[in-house]
Amino acid sequence: MNFINYDEYKNKREELLNKAQSLLDNGEIGEEYSDIKNQIEALDSDFETFRKERANLNSLSNTIKPNINFMNIKGNTNNMDNINKNSEEIYNSIEYREAFMKHVVNGVEIPIEFKNSNETSKTSDVGVLIPNNVMQRIIEKMESFGMILPLVTRTSYKGGLTIPTSSVKPIASWVSEGQGSNTQKKTTGSITFAYHKLRCAIAISLEVETMAIASFETAFINNVSEAMVIALEQAIINGDGAGKPKGILSEEVDENKKIEIEAEANVNYNTLIEAEASLGLAYESRAVWFMHKATFMAFYGIVDDNGQPIARTNYGINGIPERTLLGRKVILNEYMTSIKSQISKDEVVAFLFNPSDYVLNTNLNLTIKKYEDNDSDDTITKAVMLVDGKVVDKNSLVKIIKKHT
Repeated sequence: MNFINYDEYKNKREELLNKAQSLLDNGEIGEEYSDIKNQIEALDSDFETFRKERANLNSLSNTIKPNINFMNIKGNTNNMDNINKNSEEIYNSIEYREAFMKHVVNGVEIPIEFKNSNETSKTSDVGVLIPNNVMQRIIEKMESFGMILPLVTRTSYKGGLTIPTSSVKPIASWVSEGQGSNTQKKTTGSITFAYHKLRCAIAISLEVETMAIASFETAFINNVSEAMVIALEQAIINGDGAGKPKGILSEEVDENKKIEIEAEANVNYNTLIEAEASLGLAYESRAVWFMHKATFMAFYGIVDDNGQPIARTNYGINGIPERTLLGRKVILNEYMTSIKSQISKDEVVAFLFNPSDYVLNTNLNLTIKKYEDNDSDDTITKAVMLVDGKVVDKNSLVKIIKKHT
């Protein structure tokens, strides 16, 4: 294996997929195509082996700790000083992972040895950190599960800071020979990321009490990642900025970037032509369509003046459908109103946008807390993270709006 981390694996895999897709599109399903497929399968197998061995090695390295017994320290401050020097090692240790599992399943408090000895909050009020290796797998799962999340720009600035948009989305400019700075001033806007708490309740059945720790972690990861992705992507599209990120559709655009459809009318070929014409040339290459699946299917049967369908669905070698409208990629989602829905006000049923112009700022130090629901007497476990998001450049945004009346 030549890769050493997830990003290198993902980039290599995407490169091979693109080559295979190009051959497939040209009808060249021969020896070269088969060879690339075999390379992808081998790459997946190698990376899975790599991940397992890394996890095993981490577990082994954390198993033997001379002079440190995490579960029986009982306030030994000398040992705690040694442990606190490497907090990352603590939260990756098998001892902490087992304690974390007992806390989620049975409500057993995390031993004080794993917490800051100077804390003054009550134990019941303190969030429990998710083990580092579990958190990393949650992030990877979110990236692979989400349709929209992998497309936006991700940052991790401290909340409350005001940041020039040029720092988030760098701008290149011409300079004179021998000069190291811009020769002209360029006005840039700024954005301030707030602290918005995102929480999701975790439903893990009682059967996990008898599970091995690996099975528990898999169930936990699946629950958290799916809930977090849905909440984040919904906010990216529709968030109003009040207690949550400000979504793309909350941005106002010029009238020439609003393509309106009458209440009883349906989408047609001219609808797309008008939208494409409203998209500036500078944003042509990276803008994609966002819409509900039912809206895409309304476009599916439309043909252009030459009788060619304007919508296409191709299936790549991984079996995932790739949808396009007039050659432009379409991202389907369940967070928007379908053109077939009954509406009580004007609704955006589709829009063009360059998703990299949306910045999602996250604090990935996920924590969990347990509480009792007074209405149902159920014990609820919730995961919490801090998130904010904003559009830094709305010039690629073009809305198709269905009128209510």
